Amino acid sequence: MTLIAPSILSADFGRLAEEVQAVEAAGADWIHVDVMDGRFVPNITIGPLVAEAVRRACSLPVDVHLMIQSPERYLKAFVDAGADRITVHQETCPHLHRTLQEIRELGAAPGVALNPSTPVESLREVVSSVGMILIMTVNPGFGGQRYIPESTGKVERVRALLEEEGRPELLIQVDGGVDEGTAPQVAGAGANVLVAGSAVFGHRDGPAAGIAALRASLLEGGV
Repeated sequence: MTLIAPSILSADFGRLAEEVQAVEAAGADWIHVDVMDGRFVPNITIGPLVAEAVRRACSLPVDVHLMIQSPERYLKAFVDAGADRITVHQETCPHLHRTLQEIRELGAAPGVALNPSTPVESLREVVSSVGMILIMTVNPGFGGQRYIPESTGKVERVRALLEEEGRPELLIQVDGGVDEGTAPQVAGAGANVLVAGSAVFGHRDGPAAGIAALRASLLEGGV
């Protein structure tokens, strides 16, 4: 089954609890929390207090994506705020194994994210330490960007690497430009967690319709 994780980056923060509850009622699987620091990426978004508000608003897994420098400094704060999963960027972690171990020791599921230009092969050394690989399918920093077409092949290469390393059960998440057109592509390539912001919270008929449209596109695509 392909999981859908709406990103609150595209939600109405003046109605955040209501927005989160709406997508939970509509069948979302996780809630995705994009954290940006204005240094690793050219935008500043939210911190642990917002993650805590999301945790209070719903019963779904809270999936925190740290697009920040020195993420190890904030792991405990996000776990204390209610994060069930924490994904860090390989590009910001010089001691990646240690950071992943700390996430696990704190009680959350660790993930590793790769920017569009980061080679898939760089994952090989940490496959045994993670529960999920996040493939950025846009350059991180802003919502509403267009999907990078080459990303489909990258997802296929990650799936092949996991098979080679004996970890086919690992989740592959994609983040960026996921909509009714691209969702079947990435799911068909091997992704099983789709982060969708604008396609859900920005849908003309509301978030529930956005989730329904994504589900329908996956069924039509046979994935």
